[in-house]
Amino acid sequence: MSNQSRRNFVKNTIIAGLTTTLPTMPNPETAPPNVFVHHVLFYLKNPDSKADQAKLLEGLNKLAKCPTIRMVHIGTPAATNRAVIDRAYAYSWLCFFDSPADEESYQKHPIHDDFRNNYAHLWEKVVIYDAVGPKL
Repeated sequence: MSNQSRRNFVKNTIIAGLTTTLPTMPNPETAPPNVFVHHVLFYLKNPDSKADQAKLLEGLNKLAKCPTIRMVHIGTPAATNRAVIDRAYAYSWLCFFDSPADEESYQKHPIHDDFRNNYAHLWEKVVIYDAVGPKL
């Protein structure tokens, strides 16, 4: 096999592997028209407490089981350092719903009530950003 043939084989194998593992883009015509994004930043009362961090993470993992959540992401501050970046929060809770009605159902769900009742003592504040718009 020539060098050019080997390069083409590797290139085609890599491309074939990528096309089978990358998700396809959703069709904008069939996507829900008003995806609801709910983003919460949690600021702990004791931000250096590993026990409080673990406890809140436990609660967020329970909250993720709410049935109307389409997708959820639990994150911590990235190691980026620019003046406009807030890194004082402990956890970022980002979830997506198919509609504003699904997000409203989540707000009233017993899992959400249990989360607030059992974990709210851990945080000093939360900052919430809600957004609605088309899924692309």
